Amino acid sequence: MAPPTRQGTGYIYSVSALNTETRELLESTLGSVWVQGELSNLASPRSGHLYFTLKDASSQVRCALFKGNRAGLAVTPADGLQVIVHGRVSLYAPRGDYQLIVDHMDPAGEGALRQAFELLKRRLEAQGLFDPRHKRPLPALPRRIGVISSPTGAALRDILSVLERRFPAVPVLVYPIRVQGEQAAADIVAALATAEARGDCDVLILARGGGSLEDLQPFNEESVARAIHACTLPVVSGVGHQVDFTIADFVADVRAETPSAAAAAVVPDQGEWRQRLERLAARLRVLMAARLRHEGQRLEWLSRRLRHPRRTLQETQQRADTLAMRLDNAMARQLVARRQRLERLEHRLATGSPVTRVTLARHAHARLTERLHQTWQRAAERRRARLTLLERSLAGLDPDSVLQRGYAIVSRVSDGRVVTRVAMAPAGTTLKARVADGELPCRVTPPPGADD
Repeated sequence: MAPPTRQGTGYIYSVSALNTETRELLESTLGSVWVQGELSNLASPRSGHLYFTLKDASSQVRCALFKGNRAGLAVTPADGLQVIVHGRVSLYAPRGDYQLIVDHMDPAGEGALRQAFELLKRRLEAQGLFDPRHKRPLPALPRRIGVISSPTGAALRDILSVLERRFPAVPVLVYPIRVQGEQAAADIVAALATAEARGDCDVLILARGGGSLEDLQPFNEESVARAIHACTLPVVSGVGHQVDFTIADFVADVRAETPSAAAAAVVPDQGEWRQRLERLAARLRVLMAARLRHEGQRLEWLSRRLRHPRRTLQETQQRADTLAMRLDNAMARQLVARRQRLERLEHRLATGSPVTRVTLARHAHARLTERLHQTWQRAAERRRARLTLLERSLAGLDPDSVLQRGYAIVSRVSDGRVVTRVAMAPAGTTLKARVADGELPCRVTPPPGADD
């Protein structure tokens, strides 16, 4: 199939591309629909598929019902029959025929009921009324069973027969209702409310025999579904035959395929219970025998432990003597320990008295005074010897001492500078020489032969 090609501001489609795109548009836009009309132009080729036209007073649409969906039809298609069909809108691309691919067909009256059934079922399911978390468990052995059903119907007889056979000891309370007709739904709601208000039963069975979809319509009413959901007692739905499904089946805590199956679901089989009780009784006998043996052994052991009161009194006296001796020994040890502690305290007291402390302090002061005097004397002697040494060194450095040994200090008269080199006193320089007892004026003369 060639894709459309662009031409100016638009596209040019091939016939195949146009039909394919139209089919996809129809299927994605309309999807599944319910349509009511009259069958005509029925054709059933060897393939097993069914082709027909669905029409009303002013329009018609081609339809196809394939073999796989034809087997489950609740109606035999025939020209002129008013039906309600369910299917998806499509287009047969090779011929460009707009058509409806049918997957379900009901007679017009029953089809409306089935459509309403499906719509209510989807809505209640979305609201959580079918959620398994809301399902209540059935009692293992109910105190009393309530049956909500027609008092004259075969369903009640079947239920009572099964209960009598399986466990006749459980009483049954019947809440009579109408199971079809306009007032049946109100009867069911009232019976559920009465059973819950009275509290006479542990479990309820809602039942009726089989029938058409219209006959079962009271069990598909929303009021009945909400009454079952609101009931605090477990509800078992046993409506119709195995192939029948009602809204009550989905809301109930347990769905049984038939009224008889509903009765079997609420009580155990008495034979099985009898066997179970026999097993429990045998187990109880074994446990009782073991308990009796245990208690007998315990009684024998206690009997051996039982003694004459005199022996018990003697043992008590002996124990009292032992405790008294232990008490005496403990008191003696305690007395010795306290005496030793007292002696240690007296010694510490004598050692730490003020007189003793003063005496010890005086001795320590005398020793420290003596040590201080000795230390001061040694330091004074060391300082005196050093002073003598320094005096001798200073005397050796005294200028007067040097002059006493014949030395003189020569200085220039002009500026008083001490002459330390020959160059500082050329010929003609007036000098003065300091000796030990005064000063001598001097004048530097040239050396002999200097004039030459």
